Amino acid sequence: MTETHDPQLLKGVLSLLLLHLLAEHESYGYEVVQRLQAAGFADVLEGSVYPALTRLQREGRLETRLVPSSSGPARKYYRLTPAGHQALAQGTDSWARHTAAVDVVLSRPLPPASKGN
Repeated sequence: MTETHDPQLLKGVLSLLLLHLLAEHESYGYEVVQRLQAAGFADVLEGSVYPALTRLQREGRLETRLVPSSSGPARKYYRLTPAGHQALAQGTDSWARHTAAVDVVLSRPLPPASKGN
């Protein structure tokens, strides 16, 4: 069974995921999509990844280089800039604080459900 993710939650964390994957090693767009899907985000499509990559590049967090391809047009490879590494570190810290706070609330025991609910 394929698990889907809440689109709003995914939208909020997609940039952080992209920065992390590209910090591991530079990739071209379609490869990034494949890496996300292999990591369990099967419902992530190119239509959401490419605009996010473009935005991160516009923000100065990614840089690109064109690499000739024997199977078609040159591929645009993305890699982090120093600002991208800084954004990744800050985003990772922020995500950890956010998820820890959510876990505190969600781990609290609930009272027994009444029969009327």
